Amino acid sequence: MKTGIHPEYVEATVTCGCGNKFATRSTKKAITVEICSACHPFFTGKMKFVDTAGRIEKFQKKYNWDKRKKVGEEPAQ
Repeated sequence: MKTGIHPEYVEATVTCGCGNKFATRSTKKAITVEICSACHPFFTGKMKFVDTAGRIEKFQKKYNWDKRKKVGEEPAQ
């Protein structure tokens, strides 16, 4: 292998959104993830609430769904 062209492979700390930390090796010293094996429903066997607040309101606003429900109005096309 050529010298001086490969990135440095160092010990890295992976930090999850749940607060779990573990060590591995990578070219980056710190890695941040949202879900890890300690909090993922597949590995824990528990259901976890995923933040969906605002998605319904965004859908209703995008398609004028709230206006369609009013009595006497035609659906928006």
